[in-house]
Amino acid sequence: MEPPLQKSRENHQRMLQILRRMTPQQKLEQVFKLNERTLELMRVGLRMRFPHLDEAALHQLYLQMRARCHNKNY
Repeated sequence: MEPPLQKSRENHQRMLQILRRMTPQQKLEQVFKLNERTLELMRVGLRMRFPHLDEAALHQLYLQMRARCHNKNY
């Protein structure tokens, strides 16, 4: 049985190989998918943290949290 750290390094190397073979367009598509997934997880986390909020209040909170996450340096 391999130590966890060794397996982690192998997985990291495999991920780098996959990324190197991807076109810029494929990489950008992956970025968009990861961003969507992150936003969905944030929404689920807010629902779990604030179960008493109705959908409108939850959506407003979600928008406020998204605004806090934006990089305002551009």
